[in-house]
Amino acid sequence: MSAVEARIAELGLKLPEVVPPLAAYQPAVRSGNHVFTSGQLPMVNGALPATGKVGAEVGPEAAKELAATCALNALAAVKSVTGDLDRIQRVVKVVGFVASAPDFTGQPGVINGASELLGEILGDKGVHARSAVGVAVLPLDAPVEVEIQVEIAE
Repeated sequence: MSAVEARIAELGLKLPEVVPPLAAYQPAVRSGNHVFTSGQLPMVNGALPATGKVGAEVGPEAAKELAATCALNALAAVKSVTGDLDRIQRVVKVVGFVASAPDFTGQPGVINGASELLGEILGDKGVHARSAVGVAVLPLDAPVEVEIQVEIAE
């Protein structure tokens, strides 16, 4: 078990299987010493634990937890390309999309779920640039979607 996966286990979490693509794309691709993930939904055992808009059907705290699930799914996608999460040198960028009720403006707080989890797992290597964007709807009516870009060791 890698040190990163041991840390995930210390946090009481488990690295999931890679979420299969919903369309014509790969969960992650490598270009040089970077890995780019596709947008990861908060799938757990093949299903979304919640659907709907944040600020309406889904509360901000629940959405924050779902964003953390997205980040864990993104790490699984990175591992599928690198074979070893210990190769991560740093998380470069996180992009989070929040399906938002018209009056919801707390997208940064929701995506903190992903950012905070990456920091807990990777320490200083998890510090990143980030965008948190409100959108009208996401695939499968998911409340949140997260993609990450990481730099890896050769």
